[in-house]
Amino acid sequence: MLIIFARTLFLYLLVVVVTRLMGKRQIGELQPYEFVITIMIADLVAVPMQDRGLSLFSGVIPVLTLLLVQVVFSFWSLKSQTFRRILCGKPSPIVEKGKINWREMRSNLYHIHDLLEQLRSQGYFNLSEVEYALLETNGSLTVLPKTEKRPVTLDDLKLKAIPESLPLALILDGRIDDANLRQAGLDRQWLRKELKKSGVTDPRTVLIAMLDTRGRFYCQTKPPAGKGKQK
Repeated sequence: MLIIFARTLFLYLLVVVVTRLMGKRQIGELQPYEFVITIMIADLVAVPMQDRGLSLFSGVIPVLTLLLVQVVFSFWSLKSQTFRRILCGKPSPIVEKGKINWREMRSNLYHIHDLLEQLRSQGYFNLSEVEYALLETNGSLTVLPKTEKRPVTLDDLKLKAIPESLPLALILDGRIDDANLRQAGLDRQWLRKELKKSGVTDPRTVLIAMLDTRGRFYCQTKPPAGKGKQK
């Protein structure tokens, strides 16, 4: 039992490391070759994990081989557009100038119900609102609405945009994040003053304190012990 536990833990950590080295991608954003490699890795580690008669190397070596293949393919796809087109394909115009491109839909085995479903998921319930729709190589749909259906921007209204910065969490679950304080050009003394304005004397009682995109301070305390209400 202990051997199975150790083998499982080792292979799990191996897959986590390999997945991190492959890059940060969600399953829905994987290219076809990346998705195939992910499935193969899952199958390869499952066998030595369950069969103690097999050496761990029978799972480790194939996994590392697939990692090498993925890294090499990704590198080549960055260097060569031709190789990337062969490996991943190219986006397909499903809707052009407001009309469905049936030839592209048929070549991609893409059903009209799939198109309508993905359009609805992006907030377009009427096909007449869409000017262009591209089926990307990872299977997602990119939509360009018609001009009159596009959201109004500040540029359209000829208004000047106010620059914003990233929101920064200064306290999380009672712990002060000094790195974020330094990034904001602030210190603990400033933080304590802002906490006092919110009626907080002890940072350890704070659930979250942060600066929003406009530099405004926000603070919420933890609920009292045994109570569900927050201060």
